[in-house]
Amino acid sequence: MKARQIIVRPLITEKTTLMQELENTVCFEVHKTANKIQVRHAVEELFDVQVSEVRIVNRKGKPRLRYGRVVSHRPNIRKAYVKLAPGSKTPEFFESI
Repeated sequence: MKARQIIVRPLITEKTTLMQELENTVCFEVHKTANKIQVRHAVEELFDVQVSEVRIVNRKGKPRLRYGRVVSHRPNIRKAYVKLAPGSKTPEFFESI
């Protein structure tokens, strides 16, 4: 897979902005079959940073309710928490927040 296929989108929430400020960690939604090594190479290639650690989390999709009944489920999501090496600059879209 190519780097653009591995990283789907950045996840920007209160938790991830706090992690970015305190721990120099950024969060991305990644492809369902991507592993840690592929995520590391994709982030280093796309953003020109050094990665020190990658943690991957699978989040199960929540049920969608209509009139008290479960109609369907939201899709499952795979997230990657990427810790940048000391001295690496965070990507610009995380800095504007």
